[in-house]
Amino acid sequence: MAKKELTFEESMDRLDEIVSLLEENEQPLNQSIDLFEEGLKLVRHCDDMLKKFEERIEEIKSRNGGAEDEEL
Repeated sequence: MAKKELTFEESMDRLDEIVSLLEENEQPLNQSIDLFEEGLKLVRHCDDMLKKFEERIEEIKSRNGGAEDEEL
């Protein structure tokens, strides 16, 4: 079964968990390194998602005549 891709919010929640765990400094070193690696992957994933969201917003704005300066 394929691994489900995390949403942006799920990724951020997991990042918060990882930061808390690393700040507690109670895990063995090898587990801390694994958590750090997972955190880096999540940061890259979130960054990629944000870039895609930004591109999508720019496409929407351009299709609507660059309406970013108009009041809704």
